[in-house]
Amino acid sequence: MSFHKRPFFRNGPTHRADSASSFGAIRRQFDFRSIEIGRWVTREERDRAAALFHDALCDLMLILQGNETLISLRGALALQYGTGGRPGVSAHYDPSQRSFALAKNAGPGSIAHEWFHAFDHFIAPKCFQDLPSNAFASAAWLTNAAPIRHPLNQRLLACFRAILLQPDGQQPSALFFNAAAMDKAQGQLYYSKPEEMCARAFEAFVQDAPIKNHFLVKGTQCSPDAERGLYPVGEQRAAINRAFNHYFSSLGAALSLEQ
Repeated sequence: MSFHKRPFFRNGPTHRADSASSFGAIRRQFDFRSIEIGRWVTREERDRAAALFHDALCDLMLILQGNETLISLRGALALQYGTGGRPGVSAHYDPSQRSFALAKNAGPGSIAHEWFHAFDHFIAPKCFQDLPSNAFASAAWLTNAAPIRHPLNQRLLACFRAILLQPDGQQPSALFFNAAAMDKAQGQLYYSKPEEMCARAFEAFVQDAPIKNHFLVKGTQCSPDAERGLYPVGEQRAAINRAFNHYFSSLGAALSLEQ
């Protein structure tokens, strides 16, 4: 069944009263650089997707205690729906274009993951010196890139530390070992990349928030990937959630002072 006909669980507040949404309204509210809709997307699919996207982005904004500037990454991020993706991939972030593409029928639940890829890429040159244009902050931290000293940056790096290392900071985390085992079994390097582990940890943080939205994120607690240990669990998950909450609440407070 096409996702525009499927219900998605959500318990968040009403963001638009009784007014209908549109991708134009989303762009105006969040100031995305652009929004592109695929030529094979029908009007019904477009309108349903706009409503789902709008609620998901507003819910994410509340969970992160931020504002529209954060969600659009200061207007740097572009959205694509039903176009711009990769064959066989439900959702994809392209660093070269700073664009987030969601497949027409297979992307629900991927928004939190791909948004964090976009954030991880956007924030990299603000956290580290002399990085290539396609670098992610999480990967730069793991390779000991020269940091830019700032209290907010230190709080973000604490998130990476909680995800990628044991509490003593000396050994890789259980999450890494599970991801590396999956990569070895599949003969690839994907799950154990720092940017992938951090995006999945961010998914878990978002799904654990009181506001639930299955179009935004799902599957971090009960899914084949969760059963394989590809999402944080137990005390590590709790520590990561605390670190993310500390960082994003501080970032949101700083952004609010700009308004």
